[in-house]
Amino acid sequence: MKTGGKKLPGVKLVIFDLDGTLVDAYRAIETALNYTRNRFNLANVSYRKVKTSVGKGDRNFIECYFPPELVNKALKIYREKHKQTLSQNTKLLPFSKSTLDYLKRKGYSTAIATNRPVVFTELILGNLGLDKFINYTLCADKIGKLKPSPEILFNIMKRFKCSPSASVYVGDMAIDIETAKNAGVRCVAVTTGSSSLQELKNKKPFLILENLKYLKNLL
Repeated sequence: MKTGGKKLPGVKLVIFDLDGTLVDAYRAIETALNYTRNRFNLANVSYRKVKTSVGKGDRNFIECYFPPELVNKALKIYREKHKQTLSQNTKLLPFSKSTLDYLKRKGYSTAIATNRPVVFTELILGNLGLDKFINYTLCADKIGKLKPSPEILFNIMKRFKCSPSASVYVGDMAIDIETAKNAGVRCVAVTTGSSSLQELKNKKPFLILENLKYLKNLL
Protein backbone atom coordinates (compact mmCIF):
# COMPACT_ATOMS: atom_id res chain seq x y z
CA MET A 1 0.00 0.00 0.00
CA LYS A 2 2.72 2.43 -0.96
CA THR A 3 2.10 5.08 -3.57
CA GLY A 4 2.64 2.80 -6.56
CA GLY A 5 4.10 5.68 -8.53
CA LYS A 6 0.95 7.79 -8.21
CA LYS A 7 1.35 11.53 -7.75
CA LEU A 8 -0.77 14.54 -6.86
CA PRO A 9 0.78 17.34 -8.91
CA GLY A 10 -0.48 20.85 -8.37
CA VAL A 11 -1.89 20.23 -4.90
CA LYS A 12 -1.62 23.27 -2.63
CA LEU A 13 -4.17 22.40 0.06
CA VAL A 14 -4.11 19.20 2.11
CA ILE A 15 -7.25 18.63 4.19
CA PHE A 16 -7.32 15.97 6.89
CA ASP A 17 -10.00 14.15 8.77
CA LEU A 18 -9.15 13.98 12.49
CA ASP A 19 -10.12 10.75 14.24
CA GLY A 20 -8.47 7.66 12.82
CA THR A 21 -6.40 9.80 10.47
CA LEU A 22 -4.29 12.05 12.69
CA VAL A 23 -5.27 10.86 16.17
CA ASP A 24 -6.50 7.77 18.00
CA ALA A 25 -9.31 8.69 20.39
CA TYR A 26 -11.20 5.40 20.24
CA ARG A 27 -10.43 4.43 23.83
CA ALA A 28 -11.58 7.87 24.97
CA ILE A 29 -14.85 7.43 23.10
CA GLU A 30 -15.40 3.89 24.41
CA THR A 31 -14.72 4.94 28.01
CA ALA A 32 -17.11 7.89 27.85
CA LEU A 33 -19.82 5.82 26.16
CA ASN A 34 -19.69 2.99 28.65
CA TYR A 35 -19.61 5.41 31.57
CA THR A 36 -22.81 6.92 30.18
CA ARG A 37 -24.44 3.55 29.57
CA ASN A 38 -23.60 2.46 33.11
CA ARG A 39 -25.36 5.57 34.42
CA PHE A 40 -28.53 4.12 32.88
CA ASN A 41 -27.76 0.56 34.01
CA LEU A 42 -26.95 -0.55 30.49
CA ALA A 43 -24.24 -3.06 29.60
CA ASN A 44 -20.85 -2.08 28.21
CA VAL A 45 -20.24 -1.87 24.46
CA SER A 46 -17.10 -3.49 23.07
CA TYR A 47 -14.16 -1.43 21.87
CA ARG A 48 -14.42 -3.03 18.43
CA LYS A 49 -18.09 -2.08 18.06
CA VAL A 50 -17.40 1.48 19.22
CA LYS A 51 -14.58 1.87 16.70
CA THR A 52 -16.79 0.89 13.77
CA SER A 53 -19.72 3.13 14.72
CA VAL A 54 -18.05 6.52 15.03
CA GLY A 55 -17.56 9.22 12.42
CA LYS A 56 -21.07 10.57 11.87
CA GLY A 57 -21.24 13.06 14.71
CA ASP A 58 -21.68 12.40 18.43
CA ARG A 59 -25.49 12.67 18.44
CA ASN A 60 -25.78 10.01 15.75
CA PHE A 61 -23.25 7.93 17.71
CA ILE A 62 -25.25 8.18 20.95
CA GLU A 63 -28.47 7.36 19.09
CA CYS A 64 -26.94 3.98 18.21
CA TYR A 65 -26.72 3.01 21.88
CA PHE A 66 -29.67 4.58 23.66
CA PRO A 67 -33.44 4.52 23.15
CA PRO A 68 -34.88 7.77 21.73
CA GLU A 69 -36.27 8.96 25.07
CA LEU A 70 -32.79 8.85 26.65
CA VAL A 71 -30.71 10.36 23.85
CA ASN A 72 -30.71 13.98 25.02
CA LYS A 73 -29.83 13.09 28.61
CA ALA A 74 -27.25 10.54 27.53
CA LEU A 75 -25.62 12.96 25.10
CA LYS A 76 -25.21 15.57 27.83
CA ILE A 77 -23.59 13.07 30.20
CA TYR A 78 -21.42 11.65 27.43
CA ARG A 79 -20.10 15.06 26.37
CA GLU A 80 -19.18 16.02 29.92
CA LYS A 81 -17.35 12.75 30.51
CA HIS A 82 -15.72 12.87 27.08
CA LYS A 83 -13.88 16.10 27.94
CA GLN A 84 -12.09 14.12 30.65
CA THR A 85 -11.48 10.93 28.66
CA LEU A 86 -10.07 12.82 25.68
CA SER A 87 -7.39 14.34 27.86
CA GLN A 88 -6.47 10.93 29.28
CA ASN A 89 -6.91 8.54 26.38
CA THR A 90 -6.09 10.28 23.10
CA LYS A 91 -2.81 9.79 21.27
CA LEU A 92 -1.17 10.72 18.00
CA LEU A 93 -1.23 8.19 15.21
CA PRO A 94 2.15 7.22 13.69
CA PHE A 95 3.66 9.85 11.37
CA SER A 96 0.86 12.38 11.91
CA LYS A 97 2.96 15.12 13.50
CA SER A 98 5.99 14.52 11.25
CA THR A 99 3.76 14.64 8.16
CA LEU A 100 2.15 17.91 9.25
CA ASP A 101 5.56 19.34 10.04
CA TYR A 102 6.79 18.37 6.56
CA LEU A 103 3.79 19.99 4.87
CA LYS A 104 4.27 23.17 6.88
CA ARG A 105 7.96 23.38 5.99
CA LYS A 106 7.18 22.82 2.31
CA GLY A 107 4.61 25.61 2.22
CA TYR A 108 1.40 23.60 1.82
CA SER A 109 -1.81 24.90 3.33
CA THR A 110 -3.32 22.43 5.80
CA ALA A 111 -6.80 22.09 7.23
CA ILE A 112 -8.96 19.70 9.21
CA ALA A 113 -12.52 18.77 8.21
CA THR A 114 -14.24 16.69 10.87
CA ASN A 115 -17.67 15.66 12.11
CA ARG A 116 -16.34 15.93 15.66
CA PRO A 117 -17.78 18.97 17.51
CA VAL A 118 -15.67 22.12 17.86
CA VAL A 119 -15.15 21.91 21.62
CA PHE A 120 -13.65 18.43 21.46
CA THR A 121 -11.64 19.07 18.31
CA GLU A 122 -9.97 22.11 19.86
CA LEU A 123 -9.25 20.12 23.03
CA ILE A 124 -7.53 17.35 21.05
CA LEU A 125 -5.48 19.68 18.86
CA GLY A 126 -4.32 21.71 21.83
CA ASN A 127 -3.48 18.73 24.04
CA LEU A 128 -1.48 16.97 21.34
CA GLY A 129 0.20 20.09 19.96
CA LEU A 130 -1.25 19.75 16.47
CA ASP A 131 -2.83 23.21 16.41
CA LYS A 132 0.49 24.86 15.50
CA PHE A 133 0.71 22.79 12.30
CA ILE A 134 -2.85 23.36 11.05
CA ASN A 135 -3.81 26.54 9.21
CA TYR A 136 -7.56 26.10 9.62
CA THR A 137 -10.03 23.72 11.27
CA LEU A 138 -13.69 23.35 10.36
CA CYS A 139 -16.11 21.16 12.29
CA ALA A 140 -19.47 20.04 10.97
CA ASP A 141 -21.40 21.57 13.86
CA LYS A 142 -20.07 24.99 12.83
CA ILE A 143 -21.81 24.80 9.45
CA GLY A 144 -24.74 22.58 10.42
CA LYS A 145 -23.99 19.84 7.88
CA LEU A 146 -22.29 16.54 8.54
CA LYS A 147 -20.10 14.62 6.14
CA PRO A 148 -20.71 13.13 3.59
CA SER A 149 -22.17 16.50 2.65
CA PRO A 150 -19.43 18.26 0.65
CA GLU A 151 -20.14 21.63 2.26
CA ILE A 152 -17.33 21.28 4.78
CA LEU A 153 -14.79 20.83 1.97
CA PHE A 154 -16.37 23.56 -0.15
CA ASN A 155 -16.03 25.99 2.76
CA ILE A 156 -12.38 25.13 3.31
CA MET A 157 -11.46 25.37 -0.36
CA LYS A 158 -13.23 28.72 -0.59
CA ARG A 159 -11.28 30.02 2.40
CA PHE A 160 -7.97 29.11 0.77
CA LYS A 161 -9.14 30.05 -2.74
CA CYS A 162 -8.21 26.57 -3.93
CA SER A 163 -9.94 24.55 -6.61
CA PRO A 164 -10.80 20.85 -6.14
CA SER A 165 -7.91 19.93 -8.43
CA ALA A 166 -5.51 21.80 -6.13
CA SER A 167 -6.86 20.07 -3.03
CA VAL A 168 -6.75 16.59 -1.52
CA TYR A 169 -8.70 15.09 1.38
CA VAL A 170 -7.04 12.50 3.62
CA GLY A 171 -9.30 10.29 5.72
CA ASP A 172 -9.76 6.85 7.23
CA MET A 173 -13.41 6.09 6.57
CA ALA A 174 -15.70 5.30 3.68
CA ILE A 175 -17.64 8.46 4.59
CA ASP A 176 -14.49 10.51 3.97
CA ILE A 177 -14.15 9.10 0.47
CA GLU A 178 -17.82 9.85 -0.19
CA THR A 179 -17.36 13.42 1.06
CA ALA A 180 -14.37 13.98 -1.19
CA LYS A 181 -16.16 12.59 -4.23
CA ASN A 182 -19.20 14.75 -3.50
CA ALA A 183 -16.88 17.78 -3.53
CA GLY A 184 -14.96 16.70 -6.64
CA VAL A 185 -11.78 16.28 -4.59
CA ARG A 186 -9.38 13.35 -4.72
CA CYS A 187 -9.24 11.32 -1.53
CA VAL A 188 -6.26 9.51 -0.08
CA ALA A 189 -7.49 6.90 2.41
CA VAL A 190 -5.43 5.53 5.28
CA THR A 191 -6.01 2.20 7.01
CA THR A 192 -5.40 3.54 10.53
CA GLY A 193 -9.02 4.13 11.48
CA SER A 194 -12.55 2.78 11.51
CA SER A 195 -13.17 1.45 8.00
CA SER A 196 -11.68 -1.86 6.92
CA LEU A 197 -9.39 -2.12 3.92
CA GLN A 198 -12.19 -3.72 1.93
CA GLU A 199 -14.65 -0.97 2.85
CA LEU A 200 -12.13 1.61 1.64
CA LYS A 201 -11.49 -0.30 -1.59
CA ASN A 202 -15.21 -0.49 -2.27
CA LYS A 203 -15.41 3.31 -2.34
CA LYS A 204 -12.52 3.60 -4.83
CA PRO A 205 -10.43 6.47 -3.44
CA PHE A 206 -7.54 7.93 -5.41
CA LEU A 207 -5.16 5.85 -3.30
CA ILE A 208 -5.05 3.82 -0.09
CA LEU A 209 -2.04 4.12 2.20
CA GLU A 210 -1.09 2.02 5.20
CA ASN A 211 -0.42 5.22 7.13
CA LEU A 212 0.60 8.85 6.64
CA LYS A 213 4.28 8.02 6.15
CA TYR A 214 3.93 7.82 2.38
CA LEU A 215 1.74 10.89 1.86
CA LYS A 216 4.66 13.21 1.18
CA ASN A 217 5.75 10.97 -1.71
CA LEU A 218 2.52 11.87 -3.52
CA LEU A 219 3.08 15.62 -3.45
